[in-house]
Amino acid sequence: MLLKAKNLQIHYAKVEALKDVSLELNEGMIVALIGANGAGKSTTLKAISGLVKLSSGEIWFKDKRIDKMAPHKIAKLGIAHVPEGKRLFPSMSVADHLDMGAYTINDKRKVAETLDTIYEHFPVLKEKRSQLAASLSGGQQQMLATARALMANPKLLLMDEPSLGLSPFLVKEVGNIIRDINRNGVSIILVEQNARMALRLAHKAYVLEVGRIVLEGNAKELANDDHVRKAYLGG
Repeated sequence: MLLKAKNLQIHYAKVEALKDVSLELNEGMIVALIGANGAGKSTTLKAISGLVKLSSGEIWFKDKRIDKMAPHKIAKLGIAHVPEGKRLFPSMSVADHLDMGAYTINDKRKVAETLDTIYEHFPVLKEKRSQLAASLSGGQQQMLATARALMANPKLLLMDEPSLGLSPFLVKEVGNIIRDINRNGVSIILVEQNARMALRLAHKAYVLEVGRIVLEGNAKELANDDHVRKAYLGG
């Protein structure tokens, strides 16, 4: 078991954002979290990466409890987070973003090898490596946000709404990128409003509603569930 979250509860002031949420991820899997806005999907990712604190519950990564650890220590263990909205620095270059992503890696040769691999996967970033992030298109910015996280050589990649605001063509491209990342040995937890794409890519899925998991199981089987089809797939 790569990741196990047990009975997570999280409060924002007096509002309960997560209510007894449990999930598991085996190595090599893509797990999708789907649900409406405010269901608790992003909060779940933030809990795993240490950006929000639990009211109760436990999170284990590679047999090590991490829910009381600082975010930078969780990152060093091999968890990288691609946040919703990309969160790039507009006045920093593509190359600087990628250098920043590798801050946990002390081996310069490994960093150089990873950068070469990144440029193979995202050739447009190599072409634009001296340009500022603000000058990139929306799709290119999403590639950069993902590539920055991959520079840390994570075992687990948390992706929050990677297709948000992109054209249908770019949504398909993002899907291909996610599949390729997974084929290269990186496990993924994918939060997506585009439930159809998420269920197509994932091995397993969880459906969150108002902070609770109401359904879980094989992603392909959930795509045929009547409730999921009506609520998230347009009937």
